[in-house]
Amino acid sequence: MTGRTCDGWVHSLKAETLCFTGKIVVDGQWMVRTECARKAKQRGATTKTDFSSGITLVVHGDLAGKQVSDTRRNYSGTLVTAEREREQGHHVHVVDGDGFGELIHGFSAPCLELRRSPQGGGPMVVPAHAAYGVLGAPLRARNSGRHQPTELTVDLSSLDEGTAAHESTVEALIRHLAGRGIEVHSDARNSPRFDAGWAIGQDIFVAEVKSLTGTSQDQQIRLGIGQVLDYAHQLRLTVSGRSMRPVLVLEKAPADDRWISLAQELGIQLTWAPAFHGV
Repeated sequence: MTGRTCDGWVHSLKAETLCFTGKIVVDGQWMVRTECARKAKQRGATTKTDFSSGITLVVHGDLAGKQVSDTRRNYSGTLVTAEREREQGHHVHVVDGDGFGELIHGFSAPCLELRRSPQGGGPMVVPAHAAYGVLGAPLRARNSGRHQPTELTVDLSSLDEGTAAHESTVEALIRHLAGRGIEVHSDARNSPRFDAGWAIGQDIFVAEVKSLTGTSQDQQIRLGIGQVLDYAHQLRLTVSGRSMRPVLVLEKAPADDRWISLAQELGIQLTWAPAFHGV
């Protein structure tokens, strides 16, 4: 554990040693400790009953995201110990119940910050900066192109998966938005399987990336239009207080300009590499 770094996310439970504190609520349901331990073990983790040597991750329930005022409570003592370990250069991950839910389903979870309350007493956890159910961990190009199987005999969306053109377009999009100080995310567990997502203020942009090399441009663009409209529609039904903005990202400019006007009529932001105008 000495010298372990953290990029702000817990990407997997594999090889982590966990302890639990407080009441763990996952997807609105209380999960008993034995079940928490069983789920963690299925993902390659080991668990301990309290904070002791070798703990690398604390699952913090009961008052997650709020100030801990009673330093005699076990969950407070656990956070104090985790904070002390961090100060000594031994980073201990901390996630809440929502984050644990992401991890046991194979998704990444934000590693929560610990801050001292201005009034003194025990530390408090800082709520996750990402919106659970919409944006997941920072996007890595090799993770893009993932789509759920459909009932179609041939899943046309799989045509992009793993192609060099698709991956290079994703990488270029990540670099472009990073230049504007915007971090691109993968999809979260309860969101549609979009290729890339990012937030600007209260707007959430969900994008489908389509390569146009070696395939029918019309087919790819039609498919992408349907996908991003579906993604935005699903999220509008489940997420309140945020505007959902569909984006179709192409490998290059489309051969036919009619797609530009059609996208505008449908409220889709159409852009393409390498300049990504409008994004």
